[in-house]
This record gives sequence, structure tokens and C-alpha cells, in this order.
Amino acid sequence: MAMAAMDSGRRSLIGLRIGTFGLMVLALVASMLFAIGAGRFSVDVTRISEILLAAFLNPDAAPTQMDERIVLLVRLPRVLLAALSGAALAVGGAALQGVFRNPLVSPQVLGISQGAAFGGALAILFGYSGVVLLGMAFILGLSALILVGLLARINGRTEVITVILAGMIVGALFAALVSVVQFVADPNTSLPAIVYWLMGSFSTATWPRLWLAVPGMGLGLFSVWLLRYRLNLLALEEQEARSLGINPDRERWYIFIAISLMTGTSVAVAGIVGWIGLVVPHAARILVSDDHRALIPASALLGAAYLTFIDTMARTLTAAEIPLGVLTALVGAPVFAVLLRRHFRETNHT
Repeated sequence: MAMAAMDSGRRSLIGLRIGTFGLMVLALVASMLFAIGAGRFSVDVTRISEILLAAFLNPDAAPTQMDERIVLLVRLPRVLLAALSGAALAVGGAALQGVFRNPLVSPQVLGISQGAAFGGALAILFGYSGVVLLGMAFILGLSALILVGLLARINGRTEVITVILAGMIVGALFAALVSVVQFVADPNTSLPAIVYWLMGSFSTATWPRLWLAVPGMGLGLFSVWLLRYRLNLLALEEQEARSLGINPDRERWYIFIAISLMTGTSVAVAGIVGWIGLVVPHAARILVSDDHRALIPASALLGAAYLTFIDTMARTLTAAEIPLGVLTALVGAPVFAVLLRRHFRETNHT
């Protein structure tokens, strides 16, 4: 009887989780269709479906009508790039929170975004773009993370609060270096490009830019997904994790490199889009629990839907496009404050 009750409960949990993921997929599809159709030149869902189906059946045919060009050449690559970036940033945040066993950690809090921004700003300053910009963003983002790790390790131990403080220090350092780059940049050419890029936007999204971003973000996402079981072990105490047969330091660096690759690629193609890695994993954790086998794909789906919707709001709320960093900060900063208060309240109670 007890076994039957356990099997029934397990089936109910699986059914609930399947239903939750189904709703997430529907939310993602809805946000993408809304994003493709919304704008000064609106396109209804039926017409979008017809255009996408025709393009799928005959990919070599060039779009001729105005709505076809808007959907296929302007909005579709932008929507796909926003969805991919949202998934990458959210998964990066979820993975870091698992590694450090703290919901307050994100790529931005650890200075990775600022380091990648410095690399990208340097590339723009010297007139580089494309693969070079992406590579410099990745290298400097990883360098920022390494510096955080070195600063946070005290007496052979790494505490969560020291990691956060080290991340703030490193983030401030690289933010200052970005300011130096802006100071020496040509005010007529490279400076406007750097400033506009740093505020975050998918307005320059094209098919070539999307294909440039796919390898880095795709590889990072796939790597973290492969390590989702390891993340559950890394969320345990270090001695307990070692007793289960893994090397926590090595596994952490695998995850750090994957996160730096995703964050650097995102910064390279869209500038700094903050707070996604903090807000979205928290929402996903409420929906599917702390188990990274479910948390990682849930964060990817929610992050893709969330950033797609935010990008749509950025380009449709006003005549001039609002920088993405502004909108994501308006949501992310209050959520971070709530999480911080809750964390310290729970710490004091224990």
C-alpha cells in the first residue's frame, strides 16, 4: 500500500512538472509570436504563420512583400537572438547560484558582464567587430571571474559573502576601465558606438550576427545542461561532494568557463543586459524546485520568454527605443533587494 502511494505521488509530481514545462513552452511561443507581430507595422498571427511556413517550405525564395521582409529579415533574427541570449544569461545565473549555493549570485554580480564589456569596448575602440569582439569579450569575462576567485579565496576557503564582495570589487574595477576606454575614444566615431552598445540593445540583430552568437551560446548551454547532475552535487557541502566521487574545483571551472562563454557572447552581440541571471532562476526555482535537472531547462525557457518580451517592450513602448539595461534593471534591482533581505533574515534565524 505504501509503495502504491509513493508511485502515485511520483506520477503526480511528474505530471505536474510536465504541465509546468508545457506552460513555459507556450509562454515562449506566445512571447515570440507577439514580438514578431508587434511594432509600427503590425502583423497578425495568421499572417506570421503563413510567412514562416512558406519560408520553411521554400527557404531559397527571397521575400518580396513588405510584411515578409519585416518578419523574415528584421524581426525574426532579432527575436531569435533575444531568446537565445535570455536563455544563456538565465542558465548562467542558475548554474552560478547552484555552485555558490546562494540565490544572490549572477554573472553581473560576479563582474563577468563588466569584464566582457571591457573586452568588447576595447575591440570597438580599435575598430574590431565580429569574431574578434566576441573573443575579447569572452577572454576578459573569464579573466574577471578568475580574479574574483583569487580575491575570494581566503585561508583555503571561499565564503559566499566574500565571493559577492570580490565580485563587486572586480565589477567596479572593470567598469572603471570601460570608463577609461570611453574617455580616450574618438567622440565622433568609436565613443557613440561604445556608449550605445553598452546600454544593451538587439537593434543591430541580423542573421549573420545570430549565426555568430549561436556557437558560443549554444556550446555554453549544452555544456551546462550536460553538467546539470554535477550541479546537484556541487550544491552539497564540499566534503560531501568529494565523498560522492567528484572533484568540486574542476567541475566548478568547467561551469565557470561555460558561463563566461555564454556571457561574453551575449555582451558581444547585445551589450550589457543585466539582472536576467538573477531574476529568472529565482522564478524558475519557485516553479520547478532546486533540482538542476529541471531548473536548468526551466531557466532557459523562462529566460528566453522574458528577454523576448522585454525587448519587445523596449522597441514598442516609445518612439525611440529604450535601452534594454534600463528595463531589466527596473525589474531586477527590486528583486535583488528582496532576495538580499530574505537571505540575511534566514541567516540570522539559523
